[in-house]
Amino acid sequence: MAHRPLPIGIEFYKEMVDKNYYYVDKTTMIKDVLDSHAKVSLFTRPRRFGKTLAITTLKAFFEDERDRDGKPIDNSRYFKGKKIACCGREYMDKMGRYPVINLSLKSAKQPAFDMAYGVLTEQIAGEFRRHRYVYESDVLYEEEKEKYKNILWGSAEYKDYATSLAFLSECLQRYHGENAVILIDEYDVPLENSYFEGFYHQMISFLRSLFESALKTNPFLEFAVITGCLRISRESIFTGLNNLKIVSILQDDGAECFGFTPEEVKEMLACYGMENCMEEVKKWYDGYLFGQTEVYNPWSVINYIDENKAKSQIFPKPYWSNTSSNSIVKELVAQADREVREEIEGLLLGGFIEKPIHEDITYNDIYESQDNLWNFLFFTGYLKKAEERFENHTIYLKMVIPNIEVQYVYQNTILSWFDKKVKSSDRTPLYHALVAGDAATVQEILRKQLQETISFYDEAELFYHGFMAGMLGGLGEYCLKSNREYGDGRPDFLMEPADPKMPVIILELKKADKFSLMEGQCEAALCQIEEKHYDGEHKEIGYEHYVKYGICFCRKNCKVKAETEL
Repeated sequence: MAHRPLPIGIEFYKEMVDKNYYYVDKTTMIKDVLDSHAKVSLFTRPRRFGKTLAITTLKAFFEDERDRDGKPIDNSRYFKGKKIACCGREYMDKMGRYPVINLSLKSAKQPAFDMAYGVLTEQIAGEFRRHRYVYESDVLYEEEKEKYKNILWGSAEYKDYATSLAFLSECLQRYHGENAVILIDEYDVPLENSYFEGFYHQMISFLRSLFESALKTNPFLEFAVITGCLRISRESIFTGLNNLKIVSILQDDGAECFGFTPEEVKEMLACYGMENCMEEVKKWYDGYLFGQTEVYNPWSVINYIDENKAKSQIFPKPYWSNTSSNSIVKELVAQADREVREEIEGLLLGGFIEKPIHEDITYNDIYESQDNLWNFLFFTGYLKKAEERFENHTIYLKMVIPNIEVQYVYQNTILSWFDKKVKSSDRTPLYHALVAGDAATVQEILRKQLQETISFYDEAELFYHGFMAGMLGGLGEYCLKSNREYGDGRPDFLMEPADPKMPVIILELKKADKFSLMEGQCEAALCQIEEKHYDGEHKEIGYEHYVKYGICFCRKNCKVKAETEL
């Protein structure tokens, strides 16, 4: 039996319905918006959790949509049989009633303000083009038509773009006889981008004018819905906007509107004959908590089902981590002091951290304290709430890593950071010490690096092996070989010189649970090299010089012993 196609990257509600994609019905968000009676609602959720789909659903429902000639377009068919249709006449009477301004800011990711400003003004001009029937009508005065035309064609002045949404809502009210609904998607993308690119204050200045004129002092506004990853009320973008209702992941309001509930995931898996995958999907893509509601990552679930629905052998992948911006995780790792490194290690080993939560931090605050970075990670989906307490007017959360997929992001980021850190450092002293059999210097260098890195494997042996692989890679005129068969076993590392006059270097690693056992483990490692004849093959070839290392690790410490045949 043919299944409905899965909506990979489909963000527009009407397209979802028109092309019969598998749709998890979230239309009750319309009821939630109306029931709140908020003038302006800000929904904050992580990336790829359905914010754009939610905005386009609201647009399809509320908009008194017109074609190029101003003739009404009936969108009622898109909601037949949907959950909102069962909510009562008082809600359905709002369908197709209002002019709608729909602005997405998600494309404003340019490296300079002029470019980002140009993208934003083009988005604004697109909305003016979409409502061109107003310009073609006789409801505007001549000077208003001139202003409308300039915005339409991209030739307006800065001040006109800065107040353009308020102006358009007035034009629409005059034509339709109803105040406008304003929908703004991913409002904080330009802020995050401009922060990392270095034109933050210019972007704030423009968006402040755009939002304040449209949302704060606008008599032609019916209501507005905004989406983003973060609540940023202290950015001065929403200064004085006392009609703003925040709906964050801490609240129960709208908890089921974004992401998939366990029941919805179970039903979707069953539809594609993958019922037996529920446990694996839970480990990889579950773990989020919006208010008190358990939520799965919708992007990852859809991609997992789409990629594996026709396969007998199924492998999960980190779909979300390949699409989301991981800048915040990179910042945390790059700025981490010893305390933070230990906290990250604890999280990656299944532990938790407890931090105060502040919902109104700004991008400018990011470096003021490590707590702010943890806050960013929580609100952007890289941590989840495990427990909550209230003390001294402050919310404290115990936070954990949500699932395997997000753990992959941390691990990948740490590996990349360590690799860059090692490659940018001068490892010449390590090279010379290894060749000379200088165990004391090798031990000092490795111990210093251990103190500055972040370990994350459940099995310590894997971490230490990866750590040494990073430290030894690309050293001098040596070829590094790991876990290859030599003699009667597999040494952890064998460094083979291009010049046969240089010594072959063999390293065997051990792990101890107590510092007092490290010396003995080093001796055991050296004995293993001899007993298993790891040097036998190279002696047959004709290599005459050898340096053999027994290295033992215990937590962030190491002991190194060497034997030489020079």
